[in-house]
Amino acid sequence: MDLAGKNVVYLGGFGGIGQKCVQELLKRPIKALAIFDLTENSELLAKWKNENPNTDILYQKVDITQKSDIEVAYKATAERFGHFDVVVNGSGLMNDRLIELTIQINLLGVINSTLTALEYMDKAKGGKGGLIVNISSVAGLQPTALMAVYSAAKTGVTTFTRALANPIYYAHSGVGFITICPGFTDTGLLEDIGNKTTFTYDTPMLAMFNKVKKQKAEDCAKNLVVAIETAKNGAVLMLELGETKEVDIPDLWKPQLED
Repeated sequence: MDLAGKNVVYLGGFGGIGQKCVQELLKRPIKALAIFDLTENSELLAKWKNENPNTDILYQKVDITQKSDIEVAYKATAERFGHFDVVVNGSGLMNDRLIELTIQINLLGVINSTLTALEYMDKAKGGKGGLIVNISSVAGLQPTALMAVYSAAKTGVTTFTRALANPIYYAHSGVGFITICPGFTDTGLLEDIGNKTTFTYDTPMLAMFNKVKKQKAEDCAKNLVVAIETAKNGAVLMLELGETKEVDIPDLWKPQLED
């Protein structure tokens, strides 16, 4: 998608990867940008507005665990911008000791945000179509035993997003979907991992975790924005160590139909 003149919504835009993605998006001539996040970074917001006078930048306070917050934010954004072309669901939490919150933020929040955005974007409902980008993880591609709850939530994001990318849905709504699966990225999510694992006892996996190479958030952000511009509907992209690789997930089961 050519981002020139487009209206973008970014959930989690003040976070680690999110902040760098917003900065990368603002290098493009986008028309408007709405940042949905729980806590406002007023200094950074003012800086972005000052440096990008031709882009309408809006902040909406959103608790991603509250569907009502999500609905209010999208309604206000639609009233301000008229429509939005791109939505990036980038809010995230990695802490298996907080089971319910991990599921609420990483999976239920993404589902509620996606379905709410579709109400405005769906061409069959008067929208203009567009693209929804859901940020999963490499933990959403294969089981990650150290963080089993987080892995389950992110696997849900991957499967949910792939399902909505079905060509039948795309033909109906005009809204495409891509799944972004970052590898280990140097952000606050990876801090204090020893107190965030599924189980409290020490394992060799934790020692290995601490040795895994990490990519810079800036590199991940650059590749994510390029993915928005170039990826096809249904793509699952692994962003690892500054590189992008499309993941081919095979069909492991097909229903047997009666004659």
